[in-house]
Parts: sequence; C-alpha cells; structure tokens
Amino acid sequence: MKNTNEGQTKRTAFICLILGLWSHSPSAQESLGSLSANPYATDSTSNPYGAGSPYRSNSINNPYGEYGSQYSNKSATNPYATQAPKLQDSQGNYRGRLSTNPYEADSVSNPYGRYGSPYSSDSINNPYGAGNPYSADSPTNPYGRGLEIIGE
Repeated sequence: MKNTNEGQTKRTAFICLILGLWSHSPSAQESLGSLSANPYATDSTSNPYGAGSPYRSNSINNPYGEYGSQYSNKSATNPYATQAPKLQDSQGNYRGRLSTNPYEADSVSNPYGRYGSPYSSDSINNPYGAGNPYSADSPTNPYGRGLEIIGE
C-alpha cells in the first residue's frame, strides 16, 4: 500500500520553495519617501520627523543606512554608487537617479546628463523643466509633493 502523505508532503514542499523564491525576487522595490522641499509632508526628505529622519533605517539622510551611507553602492550620497535610488514623478515618469555620482549617465548630479543638466527639460536642476518651483512634482516646491524616491 502506497503512502499518500508522502506525495502531499512533496507537493507542499515544492509550493513552499516556489513561494520562497518568488518573495525574495531581486526586483523588489521600496518607496523611500519623496525628494521634496516641503518640511511638513510626512514622506518628505525635508521633514526631520518623517522620511527625512536620520534615524529611519531606509532614509537617504541616515549616514549609517543603506541609502544614506557614503560607502553603500545603493546610497544617494556615495559619489561612486551605481545603484542609487531612482526618482519618478506622480505620473510614473522616470526622472533619473538620486546620486552624487557626476559620471553616472542617469545621475541628477551629472551636469552633462539628461537628468542633471541645467538645460534639459527632464532635469530637476532646470528651473524651467522638471525643477520648476511652481510644479507640484518639483523637489524645489516648498508646498509640493516632490518626486518619489525608489530604492532597489
């Protein structure tokens, strides 16, 4: 007589394995708050009690955290980082990487790149483009929502 529990156990183990692999996918992204000059919005990096807190584990302002450390490859403050957080506006448009790396093509600190040039309409450094202080998505608008910061 064949044991039916053995087949059930193997199926359960297989399902658990698949679910475990799916939940640890490398493309998992998390919101780190908003790059915004608004000190009153809770998700603003300018709010020292919200997303801008230096004590929050995933804050870009935490010098010991993954996204704020000067040594982390995912940090916004590491000038050599290649996996810095991404920026996107409220419509889901990509606005570059929040990085101090002046050589990274998508960095907002690259003065010759699409997202860092003061002459590019896609740049947050252009006061007539994505950096317009009157736009709700602009990180320079003190009353706006800013750009969402997405960590990988």
